[in-house]
Order: sequence, then C-alpha cells, then structure tokens
Amino acid sequence: MRISRRRSLFASCLFFVGLSGASLAMMHCSEDATVVSQAQKGADAGIYPLIIGHRGASGYRPEHTIASYELAIAMGANFIEPDVVSTKDGFLVIRHENEIGGTTNVASHPEFADRKKSRSIDGGKPVEGWWTEDFTLEELKKLRARERLPELRPENTAFDGLYEIPTLQEVIDLAKQRGVGIYPETKHPTYFRSIGLPLEEKVAQTLRDAGWHEATDPVYLQSFEPQSLQLLKGLTNLKRVQLLDADGKPYDFVVSNDPRTYADLVKPEGLAFIATYAQGIGPNKNFLIPRDANAKLLEPTTVVDDAHKAGLIVHPFTFRNENSFLPADFRMGDPDAGGPDSSIYVGARGDAPAEYRRFFALGIDGLFSDFSDTAVATRRQVYGK
Repeated sequence: MRISRRRSLFASCLFFVGLSGASLAMMHCSEDATVVSQAQKGADAGIYPLIIGHRGASGYRPEHTIASYELAIAMGANFIEPDVVSTKDGFLVIRHENEIGGTTNVASHPEFADRKKSRSIDGGKPVEGWWTEDFTLEELKKLRARERLPELRPENTAFDGLYEIPTLQEVIDLAKQRGVGIYPETKHPTYFRSIGLPLEEKVAQTLRDAGWHEATDPVYLQSFEPQSLQLLKGLTNLKRVQLLDADGKPYDFVVSNDPRTYADLVKPEGLAFIATYAQGIGPNKNFLIPRDANAKLLEPTTVVDDAHKAGLIVHPFTFRNENSFLPADFRMGDPDAGGPDSSIYVGARGDAPAEYRRFFALGIDGLFSDFSDTAVATRRQVYGK
C-alpha cells in the first residue's frame, strides 16, 4: 500500500510536468508529498472531502440554472448548492440574491420596467434593481438567466437567455433523479421574515415532502444567520451548517445587537455556540489560511482542528480557478499582458489544483467549488477517490 501511494504521488508530479512545465512540477512536488501524507490519514479512515457544486458548475454555465447543476453532477460533485429566495406569491426559487437585475434578462422585458426600485437589504447601501419578492412565480418563469460575471467568464455569456430560473422543487427533483445531495442556503432570512415571506418553514416542508427529513438524508441546510438555522433545528432533523463570512457579522446579530462577529464565531467559544444548533461550519477559506496584503498565503490557523474538537465538520468556500480568486502563490500569467485592461490576467486560470491540495492537507471535510471537475480530479489525485 505504501508503495502504491508513492507511485501515485510520483505520477501526480509527472502530470504537472506535462501540464504546466517542469519548473511548476518541481515547485509543487515537495509540497505534494506533505499534502498526500497528511490527507492520507483521512483516506485510511475511509473519509474523503465532499465536493459541493457551488451554484452548480458556475465556472462553466450561468449560476443557479438546471444546466449548471447538471454539469456539476456530471463532473462528479457530491452535492449541488441552491440559494433559496421567495417570490411574491410565496414560492421558493433559486437565485444568488433576491435582486435579479444582474443574473437575468429582466431589464429587456418592458412589461416589468415599473418593477425596478431601490431597496436596502440587511442594512446595506440602497441598490436599484428588480427583486424576486415583487414577482409571482409565473412572471419569473418568463425570464431567462445570464452570466453574473461576464468580465471574468465571457465564454459563459454564450448561454445567456437559454435557461429558466429554477424552483427549489425542480432542483430537488434533479438531485433525486441523479443520486446526489442538495445543500440549500436560506438567503437574507431576517429580511424575508420581515416582509411576511419566511423561508424556513417552506424549505423544511418542501424537503420533507421530498422524503428528506432525517440527519442521515443527503441534505445540508446552510445560512449566514444563526437564527435561521436555529429555526430550522425545530422544523427538521436535517444537518445544518453555519456559514462564516470573511468580515462583518450575521445580520440577525445586527438586529439583536449581539456584538459577536464572524471572527468571534470561529474562536473555540464561538464554535461551541454553533455546535448547539448546527453540525458544521462553512467558513470563508481565509479563516483557514489567511492571506497577507499581497494575497499570498500565510500559515494555517487552528480553525479546522478547533471545529473538529467541537464536533463540527468544516466545508470552506469558495474555490475558483481564476487568478482573481486564487492566492497570489498560485496565479499564473503576466499581469501586464493585457495592457491597461487587466481583465485578461485576472480572468485567466491559475494553478487551482495547488490550492486544493493545500486545503485538503488541513483535514477539511468538504469544500464549495465553481469548478467541480478540477476539485474532483485533485481529490482523486490526493486521496485516490
């Protein structure tokens, strides 16, 4: 067994020689040896990190579309992740935000011109746009999705206008048909509760109607707001994960004048609090390995070990292949190649597998990725599965 692992590591080093040149391979092979050694502890125990298709395969298709979810599944994702918001008539639909001007073609529909309005969500600056809570499901089904990051993912704009806004039920149906799990997030739950469109009961009931209610079912429920997860705890036995953003605090903490921030919640006492209502955390990956002012990786923190000691699993977010999202350590290309327009460099893809390997070495239990194929391939390289 030990011989086969060394051969596997040697093969992965040769792979990178072929992919990116000998210098890149030499740079990472010694690092890979440590990563494989550490990650193999989990493999020996039969534990492999889950790959969660973040908004589907949003590196390749407009996010939160059935096509995006289908592609993530085809690439080997274990779970697909829908963000849940509400329509005016109380249906649960899937959008990254309830403001849909940037992710649909609503602006091209003159019949909806009068729906455009300015609104402040979660205490943020007023945003002018179109909001799901001002549309019925029938009206939203007239719209079509478009790429949210066209400047970074111009190839995805080829799919603009092709796909509907899916409902939560449609994503559940797809997951059950294809044999994968689902990882729904309640978006802006305090806000939706304040306008009489609470998310939690409908999410729990929709999943219960699909036959998913127990902790052993292939579902994780996630939210940035503890209160939403606490409410869900009283409605379902499904697993729950507290999301932790890089800065700020949960909006329900703002409303209740709770002084704790996300940074406080990753401390041991904060993790103990989370363990009273959730089974895991979904931290911004910078909580696990911080970056310096130049976006280079610093030494890992103890958050993964601390969470595990508290009985919590760890699913960091979000892993993406483009330079603009990668640590400076793994960016590739010449920042000046595009002249005054640096979008060529920031949108170019770097050495994402190296980032995955670095985080796998921490003992994480899963991760959110826009590029399920890269995540799955690197996991197979490291863990053999």
